[in-house]
Amino acid sequence: MSEHVHAAPVSPWARRVRLVVSHAALYLVAAAFVSPLVYMVATSLKRADEVFGSPPSLFGSVIRWENYSEAFEFLPFARFIVNGLAVAVCGTVVVLVASSMSAYAFSRLRWRGRDGVFLVFLATLMIPQEVLVVPMFMLMRWFGWVDSFQALIFPWAFTAFGTFMLRQFFLTIPEELAESARLDGAGAVRVFTSIMLPLIRPALAVLAVFTFINYWNSFLWPLIIINSVDEKATVPLGLQLFFGQQGTQWNLIMAAAVISMAPTTALLIILQKHLVRGIATSGLGGR
Repeated sequence: MSEHVHAAPVSPWARRVRLVVSHAALYLVAAAFVSPLVYMVATSLKRADEVFGSPPSLFGSVIRWENYSEAFEFLPFARFIVNGLAVAVCGTVVVLVASSMSAYAFSRLRWRGRDGVFLVFLATLMIPQEVLVVPMFMLMRWFGWVDSFQALIFPWAFTAFGTFMLRQFFLTIPEELAESARLDGAGAVRVFTSIMLPLIRPALAVLAVFTFINYWNSFLWPLIIINSVDEKATVPLGLQLFFGQQGTQWNLIMAAAVISMAPTTALLIILQKHLVRGIATSGLGGR
């Protein structure tokens, strides 16, 4: 005679305790991530002599909104923002065009050696950027692009990450859609631009956000390739200039850091709808 073991039912009180514990853990994790941002904003509104005051306090005696205007006066920070936006926007456009075209070629077009070339291309993801900076610098010097904006944009615009992500998304699109378009007389270019690209819009939004943030926050490569810092520096290089021989203006650094977060925050808000849907339906969502 077989015996069936049944799990004991969970009481409503135990469920309530689990819910409270899980929410408390989530709030603690959220607080750990949010607290540095709160401290940064609070420090950006302090006077310079109150940043490291004793006893320490979150807010100063007065709220100095002037720190934000002084950050632009202390250095040509507006120029750094314009440079960063130009590099990030142009780099994002190039990445979207190159990644979508290469992903379409790797997923929908049939040619000899396609899978082998894709594996080699995908293997480049394992090479860290620090290993590539020296040969990349020599290549830029050969092109005559040292200390130029194109050197900030093009070397990192043809990466395997965007191609892989868009290729996986292309593979989820039924082939019948492309076949019906070809029966109506559409060529490969027309199928790509009119059928495929509109269907991968959520994935393009995800890639656009990731790419823009990578370009916007890039520090190592601009530090190596840019010599005219006052004219062609991006935001991360500009923030470094606040650390000078005359001391460090921590309140101005924090104000500049808050300002530097505005473009990426605005982009996330604008593309939030497409971003959530892209993560849920692409390979990033575990599908």
